[in-house]
Amino acid sequence: MRQTTGGRLDGHVVLVTGAAGTLGRAISAAVTEGGGIAVTSDLAGREGMDFALDVTCEADWQRAMAEIAERHGRLDGLVNNAGIVLVGDVEATSLADWRRVMAVNADGVFLGCKSAMTLLARSLSPSIVNVSSVSGLVGGANLAAYNASKGAVRLLTKSVALAGARRSPQVRCNSVHPAFVAGDMVDGLAAAARDPDRARARMAADIPLGRLAEPAEIAEAVVWLLSPASAFMTGAEMVLDGGLVAR
Repeated sequence: MRQTTGGRLDGHVVLVTGAAGTLGRAISAAVTEGGGIAVTSDLAGREGMDFALDVTCEADWQRAMAEIAERHGRLDGLVNNAGIVLVGDVEATSLADWRRVMAVNADGVFLGCKSAMTLLARSLSPSIVNVSSVSGLVGGANLAAYNASKGAVRLLTKSVALAGARRSPQVRCNSVHPAFVAGDMVDGLAAAARDPDRARARMAADIPLGRLAEPAEIAEAVVWLLSPASAFMTGAEMVLDGGLVAR
């Protein structure tokens, strides 16, 4: 296997979860454009995926690792991208909804990091990127479950990074924290509002740069974190928020 250089992913095998969504598709495309091999996964029934993977199911993760081992013999990168959003303050959020958000957003990342370690050990430069959110850094009154889940991803990333640094080869782990990204999740948030167009405009106006992030902008950052160009970066947050938390 070749060691890659710069921001390229030449020959890197990278598993992307939630790859049927807007950001997942962009990340998969960026991995391919960077010379890597994007292994795409999402829930059963999502078209165009390499295999089905429910990130909340440990057996699914075990099957996925076995398939990747059989097809590729190793795993160089893991992007824990699968996630859901729920609008609701602490009183309006049911325990069932809380558990559902935590299961996908937090348990899914935990299971991914845990399950991938053995295959990542076969790589020359293994890297995990966990997709958190700006909502994992700052709170929102109506995002109780989402805030908690994405904050959990942030600190889990640091723990995995410290454990990964003790391994040989060392496994790097970083998190990315986007603000609102144009696509399906923003559309879902807007649809929950009384006036979706106004809600979408308000999201853009909240960002100092005055616009939503493009999926490709987040994807390029993910590829950089997967690549040897970021070899000295682990346990860190990459904030991609258009200046939102600078205030």
